[in-house]
Amino acid sequence: MDRPRSSDLAAKLFGGKPEHTLALLRAAWPTAVGEELARRTEPVAFDRGVLRVMVPDLRWQKSLLRMRGDILSRLRRVAGRASPHALGFVIGTLPDPGPPLPPPALAPPAAPPSGVVEAAREIHDAEISARFLEAAGRYLARFKPDQAAATGGSGGDGSAKS
Repeated sequence: MDRPRSSDLAAKLFGGKPEHTLALLRAAWPTAVGEELARRTEPVAFDRGVLRVMVPDLRWQKSLLRMRGDILSRLRRVAGRASPHALGFVIGTLPDPGPPLPPPALAPPAAPPSGVVEAAREIHDAEISARFLEAAGRYLARFKPDQAAATGGSGGDGSAKS
């Protein structure tokens, strides 16, 4: 028995009524445009395949018009056949988005391999050399095999759970 594709499933579950499709598209909106942009815009209506999005002003409208192809493509990945074929923008007053989201926490730097340390020694400016090593260490820390245990499996005292 063939399994329905997820995009077909989304259309089957949410595509029957415009208000259901709008609920799906509202949920997918932050994924399609990013959290910051989603805080400043709001999908408000879905009718005849057009998703209407409220924006604060003409500048936002112009910016989103330039991005609409990418946005529609991302919505299509989530909603499949239930996705809009066009975006429309209405200017209106949105609720205050609140303070900006804090930046994600940086991983503590890992000890860089000797090749990176050697490269840093070639940098004559001490401050730039130190920043290079710190950046390299943070980058490499993202790929440490025990990273998941350090972030997700630690107790309140910093020790790993067993």
